[in-house]
Amino acid sequence: MTQQTLIAAAPLGAALLWAAATDLRSRRIPNVLTFAMILCGVAQSFMSAGTVSPTQSLLGLAAGFLLTFPMFAISAIRGGDVKLLTGIGAWVGPGAVLAIFAIEAVVGMVIVLVQASLQGRLTILFRNSAVVGMNLAHLRDFGIDHVATTGNECRSVNKPLPYAVPVLIATALVAYASYAGS
Repeated sequence: MTQQTLIAAAPLGAALLWAAATDLRSRRIPNVLTFAMILCGVAQSFMSAGTVSPTQSLLGLAAGFLLTFPMFAISAIRGGDVKLLTGIGAWVGPGAVLAIFAIEAVVGMVIVLVQASLQGRLTILFRNSAVVGMNLAHLRDFGIDHVATTGNECRSVNKPLPYAVPVLIATALVAYASYAGS
């Protein structure tokens, strides 16, 4: 990633900061923000200083959606989280959005482990994770509605993870690695 590309991605960084702050405060990510990220991500790909090509933007958009939609289907994340990663994909393309997704999963897991530990609910977290995992293993037998219901009933922490925070951290790490590598 060149310095010019990093500057072109500055609006994405600002949008992610807004999303993280809003998600921390209200556990919601505004539609106006996520839809603007998606539209601007695709639009900037047509510019000469765009972060990715139009094809890469559309593939990234699709990848961001496809990576998160299954978790939305089982109520593990909310719609704003799906749209957030979809918007990021439009800005960074499929390879980078996959890296962001993988890193945010690890960062999110660490945050949840720390949160559960501070609340004295680590054992409950592990037990509930096993229950949800078993239900996922038997998805065909129980159906998606049962898995989603179990996931909602097995909350192990008082407040759900503000998804935009690990996504912001992961995006910054991927951007740094890309910039440092060039």
